[in-house]
Amino acid sequence: MKNQVKFIAIICFMAITIAVKAQSTDEIIAKHQAAMGSPEKWESVKSMVMKNKFSVQGMDIESKTSVLVGKSFRTEIEVMGNKIVTVIDGESGWMNRPAMMGGTGEPEDMPREQVKMAMSQKNIGSPLLIAKKEGSKIELVSKEKVDGAEAYLLKVTKANGEDVQVFVSASTGFVVKTIAKMNMQGQSVDAEVSYSNYKAVDGLYFPHTVESPSPMGGGTMAVETTSIVINPSLDAALFTKPKK
Repeated sequence: MKNQVKFIAIICFMAITIAVKAQSTDEIIAKHQAAMGSPEKWESVKSMVMKNKFSVQGMDIESKTSVLVGKSFRTEIEVMGNKIVTVIDGESGWMNRPAMMGGTGEPEDMPREQVKMAMSQKNIGSPLLIAKKEGSKIELVSKEKVDGAEAYLLKVTKANGEDVQVFVSASTGFVVKTIAKMNMQGQSVDAEVSYSNYKAVDGLYFPHTVESPSPMGGGTMAVETTSIVINPSLDAALFTKPKK
């Protein structure tokens, strides 16, 4: 009898713990949503053009990303007078890289694995809002310190099984860091990205500084956003793979 009572008590405790954890997760997401701007305003965004700049080994690089939300995106990067174009259009992708950067100088289909990794870029907003919109599973893991400040660690599990750790500031509600697994040259590595310098654009908040370990080694690469235009007119042909 004592064992039965003990067992029932443990089950009740677990049920209460799960309920509290779920409620806390919802509260954190709600705070994050409030910090980023109203859901209705985010839903009203159908297109966006963002321009960025960054430096790699002393080279100043500029990029431009055009997005038809939920449908297509195109990123153009200028490097030493050469342009690299990457496009996701619907369920497929293509790229154009100069020969000096490992390409053919002609439009070429993007490998399926790269397409899968890039698909979420068709959506805009924070990694957490995109995960919620895509129906990913979101769980509260713990409360941790990020650069000396308290943050909630949420685990996002996507439909394809990919896990992403998302750190949300306890004070501001903004996403301050993400850690995801990436496949690089056949090896699984942690890709860490930090977000800061949030600014409002038409009532919606975007991080204007994004930092990650430099792919060339030797420290951190910081990408600074120079402009964001909401709901510009974009021709669908911009995303169509040109014929050779």
